[in-house]
Amino acid sequence: MQATITLLPGDGIGPEVMAEAELLLDQLARLTGHEFQTHRRLIGGAAIDAVGQALPGNSLAACRQSDAVLLGAVGGPKWDDPDASIRPEQGLLQLRQQLGLYANLRPVCPHPALYGHSPIRADRLAGVDLVVVRELTGGLYFGRKIALADMAEDVCRYTREEIERVVRQAGQLARRRRRRLTLVDKANVLATSRLWRRVTQELVQREFPDLTLEILLVDAAAMHLLSRPADFDVIVTENLFGDILTDEAAMLAGSMGLLPSASLGDSGPGLYEPIHGSAPDLAGRDCANPFAMLLSVAMMLEHSLGLVEEARLVEKAVHDCIEAGETTVDLGGVLGTREASAAVRARISNKIGVGEQKGPVRSAVEAPARSVALSS
Repeated sequence: MQATITLLPGDGIGPEVMAEAELLLDQLARLTGHEFQTHRRLIGGAAIDAVGQALPGNSLAACRQSDAVLLGAVGGPKWDDPDASIRPEQGLLQLRQQLGLYANLRPVCPHPALYGHSPIRADRLAGVDLVVVRELTGGLYFGRKIALADMAEDVCRYTREEIERVVRQAGQLARRRRRRLTLVDKANVLATSRLWRRVTQELVQREFPDLTLEILLVDAAAMHLLSRPADFDVIVTENLFGDILTDEAAMLAGSMGLLPSASLGDSGPGLYEPIHGSAPDLAGRDCANPFAMLLSVAMMLEHSLGLVEEARLVEKAVHDCIEAGETTVDLGGVLGTREASAAVRARISNKIGVGEQKGPVRSAVEAPARSVALSS
């Protein structure tokens, strides 16, 4: 197949892990015959420095004309002024909104070889395999804001349509898994949460009667994620709660350097990124964990490009490296970023066989003049 992919390296360790994603795509193209045309664009702090915008117009245009988008990370101390009119994170928020990416999927499935790296007891990690589906384009992050010298206000607003579409995504995912769906809200306090609860109950009863629906207040959910994480299958929640709970859930896996994510809408390209931040203290030291980025590539292959076998191949290669201790320092290994990534590619080559090499990845300065709408 042919696919166009926009690469947004961003800031900090973003360019380093993105370079490894490019090498992986190049390898997959050579070994499988697929053609991936990639082009780089600016976002975040790097874009602010270059053109004074967190999401330049040509970056957004390239993303819209692509089959999928890969993002490294945005932000860092250089741009960490809460009073600044332009911040790196605005680029990511704008991208999600402009592409209609309302559902963020974050899978968490700790590898048994890494149980010791989690602060949670190993007996509680056995059998953990969950996905958090976070609403991305509504709530406090996008509501009306007022900032005065002695008063500030952030408005949380949701509509039935916004809730239904993300709960529907979560329900469809749960139906393909273990048929258990958990709604996390704060309905004892917030009017928006009461709407979330009512709409979710109605939707599940109408469209997903085969699912088991559990409802938890967010404070209880935060506790149960650590005390009984194996009981969860698919968790769906609003923007702010999802932002917090997904970082908490990352600790189950032992390192944020292991976890990928996908941001999806009803059409157009999906956005794929590791959940770790820009980690500016690690930038340029060849020590960042590339696995989350490589697994983000796997999610992209599956959800946006329909290459399920290739996605599983990448996942298996990463898991085999973890099993063999071929990891970076955060996971107890001794490999650098490039070495850990090379170890994954070596396992892929061994699995497919180097004699099956076919077409290359082509890098393009500009995206082709076409727009591809994909079902997510």
